[in-house]
Amino acid sequence: MLTPTAQEQVVVLQHGSAVDFLAVAYPTLRQHELSANIILAHALKRAPTEYVLTDCQFLTDADIQLPPSSQPIPATDFWLTVWSHPAESPPVLDMALSCLHSSFGNYPIFLFTPVERSSLSPQWLSRRIGDAVAHLSACVQPERVFSVFGVASLVVPFAKVWTELTGFQPGEELYRAFFAFCTPRTFKTPVSTSMEHIVRRAAMFDAEEAGRLCQEFTNGSEYPLSPAQAITEAEELIRKGQLWVSETIVGEIASICAVTRSSLHVSGITKVYTTPNWRRKGFAQKLVQEVTQRLFECGKHGVVLYVGCENNAKRVYERVGFLSEDSDVCLELGFVGTNVGHW
Repeated sequence: MLTPTAQEQVVVLQHGSAVDFLAVAYPTLRQHELSANIILAHALKRAPTEYVLTDCQFLTDADIQLPPSSQPIPATDFWLTVWSHPAESPPVLDMALSCLHSSFGNYPIFLFTPVERSSLSPQWLSRRIGDAVAHLSACVQPERVFSVFGVASLVVPFAKVWTELTGFQPGEELYRAFFAFCTPRTFKTPVSTSMEHIVRRAAMFDAEEAGRLCQEFTNGSEYPLSPAQAITEAEELIRKGQLWVSETIVGEIASICAVTRSSLHVSGITKVYTTPNWRRKGFAQKLVQEVTQRLFECGKHGVVLYVGCENNAKRVYERVGFLSEDSDVCLELGFVGTNVGHW
């Protein structure tokens, strides 16, 4: 278990651009490409394509040069990295935090650590989370932090320190989920060739119908979409080639699935949803299975997703070959009285 040492320096750095963040964090994130999916993919999306394909791929731990510290700078989009810098040793990335927005509003605060959960001691965590929270609070108004998402072992102490510092109280849990992943080794090849399930990439003429399913997907969640917003979201996903559908033989869209948060070897699957009239007929499983298979055929080494701990869909994903650890629980906690965003 990691414990603080007397000669160890902890440094918090703020990065105002994706390039600045990746220039120091990419070597570590690359080694943890599955679990770092949210933080890494969001950064790669915001970096110039040439940098992602060239400079970024050649970065190694030996290339990292850290300043002694950085002063908090108020900003809307940025990353924080937390480093251990033992005497006479290279710096080690302990934690990363992103504070970003999308076209639909602010994202939650996303947290990531490459350290094994079983190795996180309370003392080690307390120093790093305390320093990160202090830096974050100097960069944004407390109302901006409407929720925080990551592994529970990071989120719970983060929320405690944030509340102590800002007075904003955590509300009920917004989401408790298992992190699941599938690799070519765990993937279970489909055996059915039934034409009752037609899987294809969504086209723009699907926008209205796919938008209806996007809206149904958010109903009852903390982040509902209006019909107009849902169609806009569907159109955006379709333009980017990220939305897939499972279509019935009568031409109705039964299920949707989005492929987002892609890095070099890993893609995330999100927004898996089947409209009520077509449930329990295998549409979602067929859709996820075929999309996952196509991602592997295109060179991906892993596909990741989050599934709610109370969601029966976990069995569906297991039949496709997705694995999850019951101890590896992720948590989203919201804060009362804040300006709610969307994700």
